Amino acid sequence: MTDLKTAIETAGDLTQMQVQVKLLGTQFGVALPSSPMPSNISLANDGYRCPKPVLQGKSEMHVCCTPDPRVKTNITTSEEFLPRQNGDLTIMYDVTRTYDSSYWAQVTISNHNPLGRLDYWQLSWDWMRDEFIYSMKGAYPSVVDSTDCIFGRQGTYYRDLDFANVLSCERRPTIIDLPPTKANDTTLGMIPFCCRNGTILPSHMDPTKSVSAFQMQVFKMPPDLNRSQLTPPQNWQISGILNPTYKCGPPVRVSPSQSADSSGLPLNSTAVASWQVVCNITQVKGDSPKCCVSFSAFYNDSVVPCRTCACGCSHNSANTCNATAPAMLLPPDALLVPFENRTVKAVAWAGLKHFPIPNPKPCADNCGVSINWHLYTDYRDGWSARITLFNWDEVNFADWFAAVEMNKAAPGFQAMYSFNATTLELDGFNNTIFMQGNPGLNYLVAEADGVNPAKDPRVPGKQQSVISFTKKNLPGLNMAAGDGFPTKVFFNGEECLLPKLLPANDSRRNIASFIPSILILLLVFVFIQQ
Repeated sequence: MTDLKTAIETAGDLTQMQVQVKLLGTQFGVALPSSPMPSNISLANDGYRCPKPVLQGKSEMHVCCTPDPRVKTNITTSEEFLPRQNGDLTIMYDVTRTYDSSYWAQVTISNHNPLGRLDYWQLSWDWMRDEFIYSMKGAYPSVVDSTDCIFGRQGTYYRDLDFANVLSCERRPTIIDLPPTKANDTTLGMIPFCCRNGTILPSHMDPTKSVSAFQMQVFKMPPDLNRSQLTPPQNWQISGILNPTYKCGPPVRVSPSQSADSSGLPLNSTAVASWQVVCNITQVKGDSPKCCVSFSAFYNDSVVPCRTCACGCSHNSANTCNATAPAMLLPPDALLVPFENRTVKAVAWAGLKHFPIPNPKPCADNCGVSINWHLYTDYRDGWSARITLFNWDEVNFADWFAAVEMNKAAPGFQAMYSFNATTLELDGFNNTIFMQGNPGLNYLVAEADGVNPAKDPRVPGKQQSVISFTKKNLPGLNMAAGDGFPTKVFFNGEECLLPKLLPANDSRRNIASFIPSILILLLVFVFIQQ
């Protein structure tokens, strides 16, 4: 017990008015029946005056401490808080209500990166003081299990608590968002910014969908049974499906957050205590990309496909395919079928075009999403491209977006005809084109069975649009040499792996091969004349 209450507060309940501290030790130099006694005893709390203690007998000492109104406490009410930091993603841990043995906290996840995004987010952390989650609103643990509490310290201390209602006793729980159908559920929902299947978008797409929040009731364990003893969880981690990798720092105590009062009155409620966790997008060494890009052009009938093992290869793949061989050039229609159905087309195309055929053949790209960038036209005053998104995964992507970075040609962007697109300034450079589906067309469906699954290959979800550019005020553009192809491509915030090669300009090659033929004809004509 850390707080002693008055007789008025407790109606004379001695169990809340007094505390006993027992000390056990070894005494030296004191013979029985004498007992060692302290030279002084007093309260360390500010605001009390304690006189010299009085002995009563040989083994009991009394002192009566009284409030001293003249003493100035050295405990200040205003604490020093660290300033809030900026990052790609921030997580606020706000304690909104606190009791001796439990508290309510609101967790708010906010996206600040214009290309950052999370789909089906999963949030995890480590409890440091044996806390456990009793109830939640707006989110739920991925595994509901109270076993660790029942057979642990929690079950020993909370003997009268019904652990059948406890949601999670894991030291490192994983939290997931709820579906939209639970948004207005009076038991699980009714939390602003909750219940969107774990989707967090950039704020310029939809500010209301750039934030996700939930609340939870946390039970504490001794010796932290004090309403002011609050310890935030540590080692935060957040991830999504086909999204950037985030690295999160430790929680930092900041000034208490303020939010709109739940009563609907025009006032703000202040949190009891607040901590901020800052997460930034990072490239983890050894991690494979999750999407890839293929290139094609109007002047070449071969497609430069995604790289071999672009999104990683298993250790067993070395026995069946070549993980280091360059990917084979493809006919355009081969992009429409899964990799396992491309082999026949790739081999036939290589024979037709006299391309080498590796043995063993290259491994697949193994990417859940692939993007084809096709240089569509190139004329004096402008040019155009066609972009096609392929979803080979089993997950649908609602509110998808893609972005392409073009170092020279992006300022000439004019229009996109099937997508909604705009230029985006990043780090002071206006060289990124951000695109998303139009209303009603912003859903990239998962891969599905063909018409006849017994013989037809599976069909990817796909979306396609043409994009046009002008060359006005952009002299020196050479589209085939690289200016007509992106230098970076993103899908749902994840940077996709680009091919190492560009489509060869066959027109130049054809002209070069046509010149010797003309010379031969001229020589023949000369000999005939002679």
